[in-house]
Amino acid sequence: MTNPTLDARRSALDAPPRPPAAAPRPYHFPRFERRTLPNGLRLVVAPVHKLPLVSVVAVLDAGAVADPAGKEGLAQLAARALTEGTDARDAVALSLAVERLGASLDASADWDAAFVSLTTLARHVDAAFALFAEVLTRPVFPEREIERLKAERIADLMHLATEPRGLADEAFARAVYAPDSRYAHPDGGSRATVPGLTRDDVAAFHAARYRPSATTLVVAGDLSADDAERLVLRALGGWRGEAPPRAAARDAEASAERRTHLVVKRDAQQSELRVGHLGVPRAHPDYFPLVVMNAILGGLFNSRVNLNLREVHGYTYGAHSGFDWRVQAGPFVVASAVQSEHTAAAAREVLLEVDRIRAEPVLPEELSLATSYLDGVFPIRYETTSAIAGALANLTLFGLPDDYFDAYRARVRAVTVEDVQRVARAHLAPERLQLLVVGDPDAVRAPVEALGFGPISVTEPEQG
Repeated sequence: MTNPTLDARRSALDAPPRPPAAAPRPYHFPRFERRTLPNGLRLVVAPVHKLPLVSVVAVLDAGAVADPAGKEGLAQLAARALTEGTDARDAVALSLAVERLGASLDASADWDAAFVSLTTLARHVDAAFALFAEVLTRPVFPEREIERLKAERIADLMHLATEPRGLADEAFARAVYAPDSRYAHPDGGSRATVPGLTRDDVAAFHAARYRPSATTLVVAGDLSADDAERLVLRALGGWRGEAPPRAAARDAEASAERRTHLVVKRDAQQSELRVGHLGVPRAHPDYFPLVVMNAILGGLFNSRVNLNLREVHGYTYGAHSGFDWRVQAGPFVVASAVQSEHTAAAAREVLLEVDRIRAEPVLPEELSLATSYLDGVFPIRYETTSAIAGALANLTLFGLPDDYFDAYRARVRAVTVEDVQRVARAHLAPERLQLLVVGDPDAVRAPVEALGFGPISVTEPEQG
């Protein structure tokens, strides 16, 4: 019996030979140095002198996992409000001061951390960093701006109720995580929590979690480590405050059994499909073979899932899989938008691909394609000061070893066919997969139920 997906895979691999690539050139991530200042602030400096630019990122233990129960969305609101005015200037004056220096200054938060970032010309670094420190330590959170940011988030949530892709992503989180897990609820908060957030909540969150000993400051660019330390001491040496207990979420599963979740989107011409379960933390020792395995399964254009659903069957314009890497266990998911009439068939093919990568070794050609791509694109990710600073921020956030970037390509190339099958068997669990569909129940419910995947629940999204 022939396997059409495998045939398509071999066809892609058997295309006319490409010109042979030259041997990879050695790559070394910029050298960096760690220091700890008297107030507990951790400093990481990577001198990079090829351009007269400096990028700075503050990484703070103030991500969405630190949201108090019932106040989900507070971390993101606090981060976004940092640039809305300080005790020295309002939002307009702050924006003009940054623009006059030709700099960029931003603040945000994800699940694990809050980030304040700056990029400036090296000749303006003193003035630009003074504004950075002002935003980080002296925001005033004007009531009017807090209400505006809340209204923007509520408008986003109302739009989400009409947008299948975002709707599927948030519903999938609820399907994967236990209801009392912070991860089961949107990182930016929901319509049940955002309206109740207050200016006092934001100020209290900032006072509690924006502390020097809970902060790592990354500096990359045309600045020496000694000069960077002097710069930081001038602007932030007087910042005080002990670090709070490290924030964490309960990364427990909603169900250890297969279940089907149908989110109603009436009259939809296509379905959003999600198949997956709880994954592993970023610091897991199987990270590199998992990255390679996922590239083969659904992480690249020529991956098995995409070739199957797009090239062989024509169910979709594209399908992909991935691990959402977090400090704690993020989800693993296969995602696609498929024609409504093919929803059940597409889900069946995804399940077959998950089973197949566990059951049989991948082709050596598949492994070579994946590792060559991951190896080849890695150096070009870190060509700017902001990219280098961001990389070091992640190094800090996830507790990665200092040689991580220099060792990355060798560790990718070291992954074997046996490693891929081992981690697929260890970390892809068909018996725990959650199948979620956002679509028209009249078109998809019966064929999806006929899959016999697991008990089905049907929910209506919250309407605006």
